[in-house]
Amino acid sequence: MSTDDPPSTPRHIAIVGPCSAGKSTLARSLKTRGYDVRQPAQEHSYVPDMWRRIRPPDILIYLDVDYTHARQRRPHTVGEPQRLTDQHQRLTHARQHCDIYIDTSDLSTDEVYEAVLRLLGQGHN
Repeated sequence: MSTDDPPSTPRHIAIVGPCSAGKSTLARSLKTRGYDVRQPAQEHSYVPDMWRRIRPPDILIYLDVDYTHARQRRPHTVGEPQRLTDQHQRLTHARQHCDIYIDTSDLSTDEVYEAVLRLLGQGHN
């Protein structure tokens, strides 16, 4: 199976994580592969389990990023380290319940995508 083959059974995936972790990029890539993907804005919500309230996902992916890499990816973003700390706090419940956790700090977008495909059983054999 090539990495361009659609999944045999499309699954509903939710992707959460702090700003600049790569959620939008990963979501776009997975959608082109046939996955049903959404990005609940859990990092901005004070409802701890918002990620599962409207439509519980079959798979919850948590993408993380450290402050240094978040600033490199979005240098215009204000808030300093406290902003990331606050987002991590709002993401605690999702982090505790995620099916897949990836720290994207030192990874390229392609490396994140390939890692997720592998973990979903859709990567290169």
